[in-house]
Amino acid sequence: MKYQEFLLEHYNSFNLKDIFECGQCFRWNEEDDGSYTGVFSNNVINVKKVDNGIFFKGMCEDDIVNTVIDYFDLERDYEQIKSILSKVDKNMEESIKYGEGIRILNQDLWETIISFIISANNNIPRIKGIIERLSKKYGSKIEFNNTDYYTFPRPEDLKDVSVEEYRDLGLGFRDIRLYETTNMILNKEIDISNLHKIKDTNKVREELLKLSGVGPKVADCILLFSTLKRFDVFPIDVWVRRVMNDLYIHKEDEKNVDKKEILNLAQEKFGNLEGIAQQYLFYWRRELG
Repeated sequence: MKYQEFLLEHYNSFNLKDIFECGQCFRWNEEDDGSYTGVFSNNVINVKKVDNGIFFKGMCEDDIVNTVIDYFDLERDYEQIKSILSKVDKNMEESIKYGEGIRILNQDLWETIISFIISANNNIPRIKGIIERLSKKYGSKIEFNNTDYYTFPRPEDLKDVSVEEYRDLGLGFRDIRLYETTNMILNKEIDISNLHKIKDTNKVREELLKLSGVGPKVADCILLFSTLKRFDVFPIDVWVRRVMNDLYIHKEDEKNVDKKEILNLAQEKFGNLEGIAQQYLFYWRRELG
């Protein structure tokens, strides 16, 4: 673990606000200077847009260049993806213009599972607060820029934590779900280390759905936002249901829109890029109301 810096001079599709506030992550916070500082894996990194590029600095366990390239998925051509999706229709083109700097992060699978279990029926400030308290109590401290940060605890860090102790962190009804899922993973009832090897997304989803607190929407968020990196999913929440109904389905009451209808439509329109399309549509609609 050492302090490192890296300047990314040549880049595209990289906007700090779009990436960190599009709903995919919960451990990045904006600083007074417009930069963002985040904790992921065993790293604390500050990211700032500067005149000649994107500047990364922080405490890194491994080489910062490789860490940044992997985490921010910098080897994927988002300009090509946007070009393909923009041709779908004017709605998609408009949503991409709004969130043109979105990149889907490669987030740790275990952390993504727990984070999105916590996210169920919750708002982002509260989700971030719970995750921060969980990390501060059971994670490891990293000092950076005269501030103490805490890594997300590993499953083994939580093996002796009781339901009551989770409840004290403000998890509410999610306490038992976190307890059960942690123990399922520790006991290898679900071997998450093998999920990357399964090519069929539906089969991976079936495994995730066995975890306590993981329903279809949470499972699809895990598939999309973690290192599983499956773009052939389309997580549906109230914002996605609303935007798909307003733009394409046109039912008088959006609550009457069937999820299967949305999923079929997304697959038909966006193909194997439906997960990325979902992020553009979700971010666009949530931000504009």
